[in-house]
Amino acid sequence: MPTSFYDSTNMTLHIFNPEHDIALASGLQYFTAPHAGRALRADLGWLPAIWADTSDAVLVDETDVAEKGLKRLKAKTPCCRFIKTRKDIAPSELRYVDYIEPWGWDASLKEQLRRYGISEQVLPSDEQIAKIRALSHRRTSAQLLSMFQGHTGIVGEAKECTTSEDVSALLKQWGKVVIKAPWSSSGRGVRFVEDELTPSLVGWLQNILKSQGSVMVEPYYNKVKDFGMEFQADGKGNVSYLGLSLFHTQNGAYTGNLLATESHKEAEISKYVPLPLLEEVKAITCQYLGEITNRAYEGPFGIDMMIVGNTEGFDLHPCVEINLRRTMGHVALSLTKLINPTQDDEIVRVMRICYEDNQYKLKIQRP
Repeated sequence: MPTSFYDSTNMTLHIFNPEHDIALASGLQYFTAPHAGRALRADLGWLPAIWADTSDAVLVDETDVAEKGLKRLKAKTPCCRFIKTRKDIAPSELRYVDYIEPWGWDASLKEQLRRYGISEQVLPSDEQIAKIRALSHRRTSAQLLSMFQGHTGIVGEAKECTTSEDVSALLKQWGKVVIKAPWSSSGRGVRFVEDELTPSLVGWLQNILKSQGSVMVEPYYNKVKDFGMEFQADGKGNVSYLGLSLFHTQNGAYTGNLLATESHKEAEISKYVPLPLLEEVKAITCQYLGEITNRAYEGPFGIDMMIVGNTEGFDLHPCVEINLRRTMGHVALSLTKLINPTQDDEIVRVMRICYEDNQYKLKIQRP
Protein backbone atom coordinates (compact mmCIF):
# COMPACT_ATOMS: atom_id res chain seq x y z
CA MET A 1 0.00 0.00 0.00
CA PRO A 2 1.41 3.48 -0.82
CA THR A 3 2.95 5.38 2.12
CA SER A 4 0.63 8.26 1.24
CA PHE A 5 -2.87 8.07 -0.15
CA TYR A 6 -1.80 10.42 -2.92
CA ASP A 7 1.20 8.32 -3.95
CA SER A 8 -1.29 6.58 -6.25
CA THR A 9 -1.32 7.88 -9.82
CA ASN A 10 -5.08 7.67 -10.15
CA MET A 11 -8.18 7.55 -8.03
CA THR A 12 -11.90 6.94 -8.31
CA LEU A 13 -14.01 9.46 -6.43
CA HIS A 14 -17.36 8.19 -5.11
CA ILE A 15 -20.28 10.45 -4.22
CA PHE A 16 -23.62 9.73 -2.57
CA ASN A 17 -26.01 12.40 -3.91
CA PRO A 18 -29.51 11.11 -3.02
CA GLU A 19 -31.07 14.40 -4.15
CA HIS A 20 -30.19 13.35 -7.71
CA ASP A 21 -33.74 12.55 -8.88
CA ILE A 22 -35.05 15.95 -7.83
CA ALA A 23 -32.02 17.71 -9.31
CA LEU A 24 -32.54 15.80 -12.55
CA ALA A 25 -36.18 16.87 -12.67
CA SER A 26 -35.17 20.52 -12.28
CA GLY A 27 -32.55 20.29 -15.02
CA LEU A 28 -30.75 23.19 -13.32
CA GLN A 29 -27.02 23.73 -12.85
CA TYR A 30 -27.62 25.70 -9.68
CA PHE A 31 -30.00 23.65 -7.58
CA THR A 32 -30.65 23.64 -3.83
CA ALA A 33 -31.82 20.27 -2.56
CA PRO A 34 -34.70 20.03 -0.07
CA HIS A 35 -33.72 19.73 3.57
CA ALA A 36 -34.41 15.96 3.68
CA GLY A 37 -32.12 15.37 0.69
CA ARG A 38 -29.32 17.41 2.23
CA ALA A 39 -29.72 15.60 5.56
CA LEU A 40 -29.66 12.17 3.89
CA ARG A 41 -26.49 13.09 2.01
CA ALA A 42 -24.84 14.45 5.16
CA ASP A 43 -25.72 11.44 7.33
CA LEU A 44 -25.19 8.63 4.81
CA GLY A 45 -22.49 10.11 2.58
CA TRP A 46 -20.20 7.26 3.64
CA LEU A 47 -22.30 4.60 1.86
CA PRO A 48 -19.96 4.25 -1.16
CA ALA A 49 -17.26 2.95 1.20
CA ILE A 50 -19.22 -0.32 1.07
CA TRP A 51 -18.21 -0.89 -2.56
CA ALA A 52 -15.20 1.43 -3.03
CA ASP A 53 -11.68 0.01 -3.46
CA THR A 54 -8.80 0.76 -1.10
CA SER A 55 -7.29 3.32 -3.50
CA ASP A 56 -10.61 5.19 -3.89
CA ALA A 57 -12.00 8.20 -2.07
CA VAL A 58 -15.51 9.10 -0.93
CA LEU A 59 -16.64 12.73 -0.92
CA VAL A 60 -18.56 13.52 2.29
CA ASP A 61 -19.84 16.54 4.20
CA GLU A 62 -18.05 15.63 7.42
CA THR A 63 -15.34 12.97 7.75
CA ASP A 64 -16.05 12.26 11.43
CA VAL A 65 -19.75 11.63 10.69
CA ALA A 66 -18.75 9.31 7.84
CA GLU A 67 -16.29 7.37 9.97
CA LYS A 68 -18.86 6.91 12.75
CA GLY A 69 -21.51 5.78 10.27
CA LEU A 70 -19.22 3.20 8.71
CA LYS A 71 -18.07 1.97 12.13
CA ARG A 72 -21.70 1.58 13.23
CA LEU A 73 -22.28 -0.73 10.26
CA LYS A 74 -19.97 -3.34 11.86
CA ALA A 75 -19.01 -4.84 8.52
CA LYS A 76 -15.50 -5.29 7.19
CA THR A 77 -15.14 -2.90 4.25
CA PRO A 78 -12.13 -1.93 2.11
CA CYS A 79 -10.20 0.93 3.73
CA CYS A 80 -10.82 3.88 1.42
CA ARG A 81 -10.40 7.56 2.29
CA PHE A 82 -13.08 10.11 3.13
CA ILE A 83 -12.59 13.60 1.73
CA LYS A 84 -14.57 16.46 3.18
CA THR A 85 -16.24 18.83 0.73
CA ARG A 86 -15.14 22.42 0.32
CA LYS A 87 -12.77 23.24 3.18
CA ASP A 88 -10.02 20.67 2.78
CA ILE A 89 -10.40 20.11 -0.97
CA ALA A 90 -7.60 21.57 -3.03
CA PRO A 91 -6.55 21.08 -6.67
CA SER A 92 -3.40 19.27 -5.48
CA GLU A 93 -5.57 16.54 -3.98
CA LEU A 94 -8.04 16.25 -6.81
CA ARG A 95 -5.53 16.08 -9.63
CA TYR A 96 -5.35 12.32 -8.97
CA VAL A 97 -9.07 11.83 -9.66
CA ASP A 98 -9.37 10.07 -13.01
CA TYR A 99 -12.87 8.67 -12.63
CA ILE A 100 -16.01 9.69 -10.73
CA GLU A 101 -18.79 7.37 -9.57
CA PRO A 102 -21.72 9.35 -8.19
CA TRP A 103 -25.08 7.99 -7.11
CA GLY A 104 -26.37 9.65 -10.28
CA TRP A 105 -25.20 12.23 -12.82
CA ASP A 106 -27.06 15.52 -13.22
CA ALA A 107 -26.22 19.09 -14.19
CA SER A 108 -26.18 20.29 -10.58
CA LEU A 109 -23.63 17.69 -9.45
CA LYS A 110 -21.40 18.44 -12.42
CA GLU A 111 -21.41 22.13 -11.51
CA GLN A 112 -20.63 21.35 -7.86
CA LEU A 113 -17.63 19.26 -8.85
CA ARG A 114 -16.42 21.87 -11.34
CA ARG A 115 -16.45 24.44 -8.53
CA TYR A 116 -14.49 22.04 -6.30
CA GLY A 117 -11.70 22.03 -8.89
CA ILE A 118 -12.32 18.69 -10.61
CA SER A 119 -10.82 18.67 -14.10
CA GLU A 120 -13.28 19.16 -16.97
CA GLN A 121 -11.63 16.15 -18.62
CA VAL A 122 -12.96 13.90 -15.85
CA LEU A 123 -16.47 15.38 -15.83
CA PRO A 124 -19.17 14.37 -18.34
CA SER A 125 -19.95 16.86 -21.08
CA ASP A 126 -23.15 18.89 -21.07
CA GLU A 127 -24.30 16.72 -23.98
CA GLN A 128 -23.77 13.55 -21.92
CA ILE A 129 -25.71 15.02 -19.00
CA ALA A 130 -28.55 15.92 -21.40
CA LYS A 131 -28.60 12.33 -22.74
CA ILE A 132 -28.77 10.88 -19.24
CA ARG A 133 -31.65 13.20 -18.38
CA ALA A 134 -33.49 12.28 -21.58
CA LEU A 135 -33.05 8.55 -20.93
CA SER A 136 -34.26 9.06 -17.34
CA HIS A 137 -37.60 10.35 -18.64
CA ARG A 138 -40.33 7.84 -17.85
CA ARG A 139 -41.05 7.41 -21.56
CA THR A 140 -38.00 5.11 -21.56
CA SER A 141 -39.92 2.78 -19.23
CA ALA A 142 -42.87 2.85 -21.64
CA GLN A 143 -40.56 1.97 -24.52
CA LEU A 144 -39.13 -0.98 -22.62
CA LEU A 145 -42.64 -2.14 -21.72
CA SER A 146 -43.53 -2.22 -25.41
CA MET A 147 -40.83 -4.91 -25.86
CA PHE A 148 -42.92 -7.26 -23.69
CA GLN A 149 -46.31 -6.81 -25.36
CA GLY A 150 -47.91 -10.16 -26.15
CA HIS A 151 -45.69 -12.17 -23.78
CA THR A 152 -47.66 -14.62 -21.63
CA GLY A 153 -47.67 -13.80 -17.94
CA ILE A 154 -46.59 -10.19 -18.44
CA VAL A 155 -48.67 -7.02 -18.03
CA GLY A 156 -47.90 -3.34 -18.22
CA GLU A 157 -48.32 -0.41 -20.56
CA ALA A 158 -47.86 3.35 -20.32
CA LYS A 159 -48.76 6.24 -22.59
CA GLU A 160 -47.34 9.75 -22.73
CA CYS A 161 -49.88 12.58 -22.61
CA THR A 162 -49.32 16.26 -23.33
CA THR A 163 -52.82 17.57 -22.49
CA SER A 164 -55.35 17.03 -19.72
CA GLU A 165 -57.84 15.92 -22.43
CA ASP A 166 -55.49 13.05 -23.34
CA VAL A 167 -55.34 12.03 -19.69
CA SER A 168 -59.14 12.17 -19.35
CA ALA A 169 -59.54 9.93 -22.39
CA LEU A 170 -57.26 7.27 -20.87
CA LEU A 171 -59.04 7.59 -17.53
CA LYS A 172 -62.33 6.94 -19.31
CA GLN A 173 -60.79 3.93 -21.11
CA TRP A 174 -59.08 2.33 -18.10
CA GLY A 175 -61.31 3.49 -15.22
CA LYS A 176 -58.46 3.85 -12.72
CA VAL A 177 -55.03 5.14 -13.65
CA VAL A 178 -51.67 6.18 -12.29
CA ILE A 179 -50.37 9.54 -13.52
CA LYS A 180 -46.62 10.09 -13.23
CA ALA A 181 -44.46 13.14 -13.79
CA PRO A 182 -41.66 12.38 -16.29
CA TRP A 183 -39.03 12.97 -13.59
CA SER A 184 -39.76 12.60 -9.87
CA SER A 185 -38.43 10.98 -6.71
CA SER A 186 -39.56 8.40 -4.11
CA GLY A 187 -43.28 8.44 -4.85
CA ARG A 188 -43.42 12.19 -5.45
CA GLY A 189 -44.93 13.23 -8.75
CA VAL A 190 -47.28 10.22 -8.77
CA ARG A 191 -51.06 10.38 -8.47
CA PHE A 192 -53.65 7.59 -8.36
CA VAL A 193 -56.88 8.63 -10.06
CA GLU A 194 -60.25 6.90 -10.25
CA ASP A 195 -63.31 7.92 -12.31
CA GLU A 196 -62.55 11.64 -12.78
CA LEU A 197 -60.01 14.41 -12.49
CA THR A 198 -60.84 16.60 -9.49
CA PRO A 199 -60.05 20.34 -9.61
CA SER A 200 -56.98 19.83 -7.41
CA LEU A 201 -55.72 17.05 -9.70
CA VAL A 202 -56.28 19.23 -12.75
CA GLY A 203 -54.21 21.96 -11.11
CA TRP A 204 -51.41 19.53 -10.30
CA LEU A 205 -51.57 18.06 -13.82
CA GLN A 206 -51.39 21.46 -15.50
CA ASN A 207 -48.39 22.37 -13.38
CA ILE A 208 -46.51 19.20 -14.40
CA LEU A 209 -47.43 19.67 -18.07
CA LYS A 210 -46.14 23.24 -17.92
CA SER A 211 -42.90 22.43 -16.11
CA GLN A 212 -42.02 19.05 -17.65
CA GLY A 213 -43.95 19.00 -20.93
CA SER A 214 -45.92 15.78 -20.48
CA VAL A 215 -47.06 13.07 -18.07
CA MET A 216 -47.05 9.30 -18.27
CA VAL A 217 -50.37 7.53 -17.70
CA GLU A 218 -50.70 3.84 -16.85
CA PRO A 219 -53.57 1.52 -15.92
CA TYR A 220 -53.82 0.86 -12.21
CA TYR A 221 -52.66 -2.66 -11.33
CA ASN A 222 -53.38 -4.75 -8.24
CA LYS A 223 -49.87 -4.84 -6.81
CA VAL A 224 -49.03 -7.84 -4.62
CA LYS A 225 -45.26 -7.44 -4.22
CA ASP A 226 -42.50 -4.97 -5.07
CA PHE A 227 -39.11 -6.11 -6.33
CA GLY A 228 -36.49 -5.11 -8.84
CA MET A 229 -33.50 -6.12 -10.90
CA GLU A 230 -30.10 -4.41 -10.76
CA PHE A 231 -27.84 -3.93 -13.77
CA GLN A 232 -24.58 -2.35 -14.94
CA ALA A 233 -24.12 -0.63 -18.32
CA ASP A 234 -20.62 -0.30 -19.77
CA GLY A 235 -21.52 2.57 -22.13
CA LYS A 236 -20.50 0.45 -25.12
CA GLY A 237 -23.79 -1.33 -25.70
CA ASN A 238 -23.41 -4.07 -23.09
CA VAL A 239 -25.54 -4.49 -19.97
CA SER A 240 -24.77 -6.99 -17.20
CA TYR A 241 -27.32 -8.36 -14.76
CA LEU A 242 -26.19 -8.05 -11.12
CA GLY A 243 -29.01 -9.50 -9.04
CA LEU A 244 -32.50 -9.26 -7.61
CA SER A 245 -33.65 -6.53 -5.24
CA LEU A 246 -36.47 -7.33 -2.82
CA PHE A 247 -37.44 -4.09 -1.12
CA HIS A 248 -40.14 -2.45 0.96
CA THR A 249 -41.86 0.91 0.54
CA GLN A 250 -44.20 2.97 2.68
CA ASN A 251 -46.42 5.60 1.05
CA GLY A 252 -44.26 5.30 -2.05
CA ALA A 253 -41.01 5.94 -0.16
CA TYR A 254 -38.22 3.39 0.20
CA THR A 255 -37.80 1.86 3.67
CA GLY A 256 -35.57 -1.20 3.31
CA ASN A 257 -34.06 -4.11 1.35
CA LEU A 258 -33.74 -7.83 1.93
CA LEU A 259 -30.14 -9.10 2.33
CA ALA A 260 -30.15 -12.71 1.18
CA THR A 261 -28.62 -15.11 -1.31
CA GLU A 262 -29.79 -14.94 -4.91
CA SER A 263 -31.25 -18.43 -4.57
CA HIS A 264 -33.35 -17.30 -1.60
CA LYS A 265 -34.62 -14.22 -3.45
CA GLU A 266 -35.40 -16.27 -6.56
CA ALA A 267 -37.34 -18.72 -4.42
CA GLU A 268 -39.40 -15.83 -3.03
CA ILE A 269 -40.30 -14.51 -6.49
CA SER A 270 -40.96 -18.00 -7.85
CA LYS A 271 -43.91 -18.24 -5.43
CA TYR A 272 -45.68 -15.87 -7.82
CA VAL A 273 -44.12 -16.22 -11.27
CA PRO A 274 -41.94 -18.92 -12.88
CA LEU A 275 -38.19 -18.32 -12.95
CA PRO A 276 -37.98 -18.85 -16.74
CA LEU A 277 -40.17 -15.75 -17.09
CA LEU A 278 -37.66 -13.77 -15.03
CA GLU A 279 -34.87 -15.03 -17.29
CA GLU A 280 -36.84 -13.88 -20.34
CA VAL A 281 -37.35 -10.43 -18.83
CA LYS A 282 -33.69 -10.22 -17.89
CA ALA A 283 -32.52 -11.09 -21.42
CA ILE A 284 -34.85 -8.63 -23.17
CA THR A 285 -33.95 -5.88 -20.70
CA CYS A 286 -30.20 -6.35 -21.13
CA GLN A 287 -30.52 -6.28 -24.90
CA TYR A 288 -32.81 -3.24 -25.13
CA LEU A 289 -31.12 -1.15 -22.44
CA GLY A 290 -27.76 -2.04 -23.93
CA GLU A 291 -28.86 -0.56 -27.24
CA ILE A 292 -30.22 2.70 -25.83
CA THR A 293 -27.43 3.31 -23.29
CA ASN A 294 -24.70 2.73 -25.87
CA ARG A 295 -22.43 5.82 -25.81
CA ALA A 296 -25.03 7.53 -23.60
CA TYR A 297 -24.70 6.07 -20.10
CA GLU A 298 -22.07 4.11 -18.21
CA GLY A 299 -22.78 2.90 -14.70
CA PRO A 300 -25.27 1.05 -12.51
CA PHE A 301 -29.02 1.23 -12.92
CA GLY A 302 -32.06 -0.53 -11.52
CA ILE A 303 -35.53 -1.42 -12.71
CA ASP A 304 -38.45 -1.55 -10.29
CA MET A 305 -40.94 -4.32 -11.03
CA MET A 306 -43.98 -5.78 -9.31
CA ILE A 307 -46.08 -8.88 -9.00
CA VAL A 308 -49.68 -8.19 -10.04
CA GLY A 309 -52.64 -10.20 -8.81
CA ASN A 310 -55.33 -11.36 -11.22
CA THR A 311 -58.40 -13.61 -11.05
CA GLU A 312 -56.36 -16.71 -11.88
CA GLY A 313 -53.09 -16.00 -10.08
CA PHE A 314 -50.29 -13.58 -10.74
CA ASP A 315 -48.64 -11.66 -13.57
CA LEU A 316 -45.31 -9.88 -13.79
CA HIS A 317 -45.04 -6.14 -14.46
CA PRO A 318 -41.45 -5.93 -15.78
CA CYS A 319 -40.89 -2.18 -15.67
CA VAL A 320 -42.64 0.07 -13.20
CA GLU A 321 -39.70 2.45 -13.31
CA ILE A 322 -36.13 2.67 -14.61
CA ASN A 323 -33.65 4.31 -12.24
CA LEU A 324 -30.67 5.30 -14.39
CA ARG A 325 -28.41 5.59 -11.35
CA ARG A 326 -27.20 3.51 -8.45
CA THR A 327 -30.02 2.28 -6.21
CA MET A 328 -30.48 0.95 -2.70
CA GLY A 329 -30.74 -2.43 -4.41
CA HIS A 330 -27.10 -2.06 -5.46
CA VAL A 331 -26.21 -1.13 -1.88
CA ALA A 332 -27.99 -4.28 -0.68
CA LEU A 333 -26.11 -6.44 -3.18
CA SER A 334 -22.77 -4.99 -2.06
CA LEU A 335 -23.65 -5.43 1.62
CA THR A 336 -24.69 -9.02 1.03
CA LYS A 337 -21.27 -9.74 -0.48
CA LEU A 338 -19.57 -8.26 2.58
CA ILE A 339 -21.73 -10.19 5.03
CA ASN A 340 -21.91 -13.43 3.05
CA PRO A 341 -19.04 -13.50 0.50
CA THR A 342 -19.35 -17.24 -0.20
CA GLN A 343 -23.17 -17.17 -0.54
CA ASP A 344 -23.40 -20.16 1.84
CA ASP A 345 -25.07 -18.29 4.71
CA GLU A 346 -28.83 -18.68 4.41
CA ILE A 347 -29.58 -16.28 7.27
CA VAL A 348 -31.82 -13.52 5.95
CA ARG A 349 -31.30 -9.95 7.08
CA VAL A 350 -32.95 -6.62 6.31
CA MET A 351 -31.17 -3.39 5.46
CA ARG A 352 -33.23 -0.42 6.67
CA ILE A 353 -32.88 3.32 6.37
CA CYS A 354 -34.15 4.77 9.64
CA TYR A 355 -34.51 8.29 10.99
CA GLU A 356 -33.88 8.47 14.70
CA ASP A 357 -32.09 10.85 17.08
CA ASN A 358 -32.41 13.52 14.37
CA GLN A 359 -30.23 11.48 12.04
CA TYR A 360 -30.56 9.06 9.13
CA LYS A 361 -29.00 5.68 9.86
CA LEU A 362 -28.49 2.45 7.95
CA LYS A 363 -29.26 -0.61 10.03
CA ILE A 364 -28.91 -4.33 9.38
CA GLN A 365 -31.49 -6.36 11.28
CA ARG A 366 -33.14 -9.75 11.35
CA PRO A 367 -36.56 -9.72 9.61
